[in-house]
Amino acid sequence: MKRAAALALACFASLAGAQFKSDWEERDAERNWAESAVTLPAFPKGEDLIEFFVSSASDFKFFIDRASLAVGADGVVRYTLVGRSPRGAENVSYEGIRCKTGIYRVYAFGRADGSWARRATEWRAIESKSVQRWHHALRREYFCPQNVPIADAAEGLDALRRGGHPNKGHFSLQ
Repeated sequence: MKRAAALALACFASLAGAQFKSDWEERDAERNWAESAVTLPAFPKGEDLIEFFVSSASDFKFFIDRASLAVGADGVVRYTLVGRSPRGAENVSYEGIRCKTGIYRVYAFGRADGSWARRATEWRAIESKSVQRWHHALRREYFCPQNVPIADAAEGLDALRRGGHPNKGHFSLQ
């Protein structure tokens, strides 16, 4: 009993030291948010692709290039996405997700010759019922547990290997 009480007290003490932000501080941080400069990664190699599950309703297979996965100082999780049709046609894009706000954007599209075509899109909402369900799957299942970005690429790669992030069950749709 004493051990449980000591553990509870230790947990409470660690929470007491945490710095929680007020609603005003959160809104102010969002107003002042600025995206970091984006450098395109090397074009993906087949051996660096990790498959992830999106939906049984699609025949397409989806992959993340392990070498491109990164979390920016701006809180954006960036990655190269490869979508492959049942006949082998591939779409390649370099994208980013803002976990907190549930939006994504594409920075560049892959060309057949293995180079990038820079075409940054506007930030768009990630919708769970969209035809493009892979953004929702990446946010919910792999890169944004509890709407918070993964700490680093290693955490994201671990989630992809496991088939989902261990904290994914605590996701909210905000």
